[in-house]
Amino acid sequence: MQFSGKTIVVTGAASGIGRATAEYLAKKGASKLLLVDVDSTALKNLQLSCESQALVGDVADERFWDATELGEIDHAVVNAGVARIGPIVEFSFEDWRRVLSVNLDGAFLTIRAALRAIRAGGSIVVTASAAGIKAEPGTAAYGSSKAALIHLARIAAREAAARNVRVNAIAPGGVETHIWDENPMFADLANQIGRKEAFAQMAAVATPLNRFAMPEDIGAQIAFLLSDLSGTMTGSLLVSDGGYSI
Repeated sequence: MQFSGKTIVVTGAASGIGRATAEYLAKKGASKLLLVDVDSTALKNLQLSCESQALVGDVADERFWDATELGEIDHAVVNAGVARIGPIVEFSFEDWRRVLSVNLDGAFLTIRAALRAIRAGGSIVVTASAAGIKAEPGTAAYGSSKAALIHLARIAAREAAARNVRVNAIAPGGVETHIWDENPMFADLANQIGRKEAFAQMAAVATPLNRFAMPEDIGAQIAFLLSDLSGTMTGSLLVSDGGYSI
């Protein structure tokens, strides 16, 4: 998996899976990374071994994309996302709209911008979630956004195939990122026994493999889907969840 000479867009690049993916692609020879995030400080402090450009903005803001000149790109990682947890009867419409706005509207705008800028033979990977294929209480907004995102990726794959552009999705399960801090149950457990121990305890309950992924694991799998090694794959969903969805 070498990306020499390639220009790649990564959204949600300031932390978690996005950051790990950007670092992996840089190590694998990417020529230039266009890094998108709302966190300007974390984004600009990201040190990479290749040329990079920080694009600070909200992926769900059409004006941001209209004002952003991507030039020609080879790949895109549609990764930006947020989570809000709570039962439907207690869930505010404001939180519902925020999750759908970033996770689905933002993904649509990112995919649209990427397809307009991508060279023939390029590829796009969308970060979905195992929550989009397995129902769990409290995940109405997040799970619905990710389920829709999986189908959006399939439709984009059908539309882009004529240009020899591939679009695939990855569905991580538990990943040790700070997005879990927004889950009150995890936050309480982490306060009691520590973050690492909390992740281990949750993984032992939820996954047959007794482990959550690290962001670096998912970053490498995203790179595989971008690369020519997956050249016969489009409209596919790579589930990487330690067996959680079985």
